[in-house]
Amino acid sequence: MSIIDNRKATHDYFIEERFEGGLVLEGWEVKAIRAGRTQIKEAYVVLRGEEMFVIGMHISPLLSASTHVKPDPVRTRKLLLHAEEIARLIGKVERAGYTLIPLDLHYSKGRVKMALGLGKGKKLYDKRETEKQKDWDREKQRLMRAKS
Repeated sequence: MSIIDNRKATHDYFIEERFEGGLVLEGWEVKAIRAGRTQIKEAYVVLRGEEMFVIGMHISPLLSASTHVKPDPVRTRKLLLHAEEIARLIGKVERAGYTLIPLDLHYSKGRVKMALGLGKGKKLYDKRETEKQKDWDREKQRLMRAKS
């Protein structure tokens, strides 16, 4: 079950591979995510050593957050993946010019997980071509419905 999608990711990048990783979250963050108070549109993934971190993911704290906790909505959060996956991603990101983009947040067995996409950035003409193709597909569907 998806919590939030990053629709801008497929507009700005060619997604070649997908990965799923866990997030290290605090209690108030999990409650806010369950309430749907998060956005990942501006988020990106950074590799530091042998670890991966999500930067720019915004989680708005609930009003009922604890008084002794000082919530930081855009703090850097650690991603949890298998060591082999991280090693493979490090090689692709550093050598081949790929980028890691958060695609969505979802639940998996009661835990909050993040789907990551390994992608290359689109040029402006690629984005225009994608938009034209979507428009044409929509028009085709309209014509097919009108015929029948």
